[in-house]
Amino acid sequence: MNPAPSVIVFTVLSGMGFGFLALLGVFGATGAAAFFLWGIGYGLAVAGLVASAFHLGNPQRALLAFTQWRTSWLSREAWASVVTLGLFAPQALADWLGFDWGRGFGMAGAVGVALTVFCTSMIYAQIRAVPRWHHWTVPAVFLAYAATGGLVMGGFSPLAVPALCVLGVVMAIHWHYGARAFARAGQTMGTATGLGGIGAVSVFEQPHTGGNYLMREMIYVVGRKHAERVRMIAMVFSVMLPVIALAYVPGLVGVALAVLTHLVGALAQRWLFFAEAEHVVVLYYGQRVA
Repeated sequence: MNPAPSVIVFTVLSGMGFGFLALLGVFGATGAAAFFLWGIGYGLAVAGLVASAFHLGNPQRALLAFTQWRTSWLSREAWASVVTLGLFAPQALADWLGFDWGRGFGMAGAVGVALTVFCTSMIYAQIRAVPRWHHWTVPAVFLAYAATGGLVMGGFSPLAVPALCVLGVVMAIHWHYGARAFARAGQTMGTATGLGGIGAVSVFEQPHTGGNYLMREMIYVVGRKHAERVRMIAMVFSVMLPVIALAYVPGLVGVALAVLTHLVGALAQRWLFFAEAEHVVVLYYGQRVA
């Protein structure tokens, strides 16, 4: 599929921001540092959500997303994100002003983060027409990135380094299953056109002479060589360089390097996530031989 910058920025920034908020919700902060850290978490989460509105055909109608929660994972994500941000608010206020309110709101917000990120991932994992996405590894990758991003931003090396290693394994598993997903789905030109029962089907002429929305958005080809290169960038920057920075570079410099490299890797992984996603409509247009 055609990778939309707004969705890439949304999923990466909101995931990292919500992950950092979950870390703060569980472990907390104090004084002026709390104001600064909670502000960063809220800023990233909200910036990601705002970026998602630019992918809508009519951003002015973004509020309508809240009305379809019974059937739409997008609507569920919207509700989950708002409720989660609301749960964190009293915890952030307590940390900043020194109120002894316990960690109840923070713990509830951390649960809300997991639900929010899961809803985001299910927007894609529910789509049967994109076999690469229709797999349990998609929620696993989204949740692993959110958790790891939060731990890296917090500079919490004892947990961040193992989490980064787990993220690397989850990414590798996701790529392994994704490479074979289209073949496992059993979709062919015959199933795409409904004519498979009468024999082998091939394209005589394209369905139309001009471009359309499906061809612009659903058909995107990334070369195997380029995909392998982006995969390497994603693994090195998401996992390896942050581990090195946290383990061997002391203080805030190490944390800053880990955050920046992890962010680059997350953007590369998310770009590839969309670029490699093949919609079964490519069969109808004769763009793929299954």
